[in-house]
Amino acid sequence: MRAAVLTVSDGVSQGVREDRSGDALAELLAGEGYEVERIVVPDEGGRIAEALEELAGTARLVLTTGGTGLGPRDVTPEATRAVLEREAPGIAEALRADSIAKTPHGLLSRGVAGVRGTSLVVNLPGSTGGCRDGYAVLRPALDHALRLLSDEATEHAQT
Repeated sequence: MRAAVLTVSDGVSQGVREDRSGDALAELLAGEGYEVERIVVPDEGGRIAEALEELAGTARLVLTTGGTGLGPRDVTPEATRAVLEREAPGIAEALRADSIAKTPHGLLSRGVAGVRGTSLVVNLPGSTGGCRDGYAVLRPALDHALRLLSDEATEHAQT
């Protein structure tokens, strides 16, 4: 199955910073058997939206890293909302709750999640730790979510 990592960072796109969070996500996804595509864009809404549209056309899962905070150039959530067909607020809420339990900076995250076509799009923070923690929160529900988006029969197991 195809997944994509979209890194949103002025520094990474300019080649002055390493893409550590994108590397971490790609490694986690590859470890789960995903074929991973990667794109890097600067913190510009139009470029982010364009990349999300492209990636959602080829990947079942699109994870973004970066641009979810309060900085003046942090526009990933707005660009993501512009391309989503339906939001999945429970995902964003769970990611924030987990982050807030670990750091008060989690209160500052504005990431969103939702659906475009049959693809799940999730905004994660720009930090390596935030990406690892966020993926750990998402992972238990990921297979079920992707099956639902494919209109496959699913078991609604109670835990």
